[in-house]
Amino acid sequence: MDTSSFRVTQPESFSLANVNTTAPDGFDKVVSKKSVKTLTKRIQALQELMWAEQKQRLLVVLQAIDTGGKDGTIRAVFGKTNPQGVKVQSFKRPTEIELSHDYLWRVHPHVPGDGEIVVFNRSHYEDVLVVKVHGYASMELIEKRYQHIRNFEQMLADEGTTVIKIFLHISKDEQKNRLEDRLNKPEKNWKFEMGDIKERAYWDQYQEVFETMIQETSTEDAPWYVVPANNKKYRNEIISSIVVEALEGLNMQWPKPAEGLESIRIE
Repeated sequence: MDTSSFRVTQPESFSLANVNTTAPDGFDKVVSKKSVKTLTKRIQALQELMWAEQKQRLLVVLQAIDTGGKDGTIRAVFGKTNPQGVKVQSFKRPTEIELSHDYLWRVHPHVPGDGEIVVFNRSHYEDVLVVKVHGYASMELIEKRYQHIRNFEQMLADEGTTVIKIFLHISKDEQKNRLEDRLNKPEKNWKFEMGDIKERAYWDQYQEVFETMIQETSTEDAPWYVVPANNKKYRNEIISSIVVEALEGLNMQWPKPAEGLESIRIE
């Protein structure tokens, strides 16, 4: 799959309203499922190589509106990888201790080390999203935070971390369907939070802040990919392809074996 159409290369003119949320006409879910199976096996193999080489780092940032599919994406794309080398970090409402520090304080300790893939389920971007919609910070401070974030991600890239950021783009009707699904299926009731209804009332404001976020922070070394996410199978195929491309682009090599292995005989 060619993923270039999902990458934001001209952020200054980016419009979220112009991006589809649905799979294209003729999308074949059976073919896509087979493709994802092949891609996730490739991710598993590349992650094993990455862990063995201990030189590269990959940070995958997932952002979406409520019910956007972050958890499902992580399970589908990274579920077969070795948990020793893949970590998922979720960022919930800040604690009192976290609020007593700068907003990047709680984020930086979780970026990947050598050989690691780290997936952020939400991220430092909450501090230019939720706080902007609800007015928890001044516009002057939020404008500064865009620059902070660009600098933070550039520092990670300069120090050897590959950064890819993925926005899961769903429609308002699809969110409605997913919220109703959580209400109507007892095994999914635990996922439903009353705050989801409150936040849904700010749909238009969230679309605006997501668009500005992408415009302000999609860079050459830390690009945003905007992925149509109404159809979960299509979403999984796109994101699996993006991750495979990123890992293959690292040109990783197996470590050289110790000398003299050919002469060893196990009795």
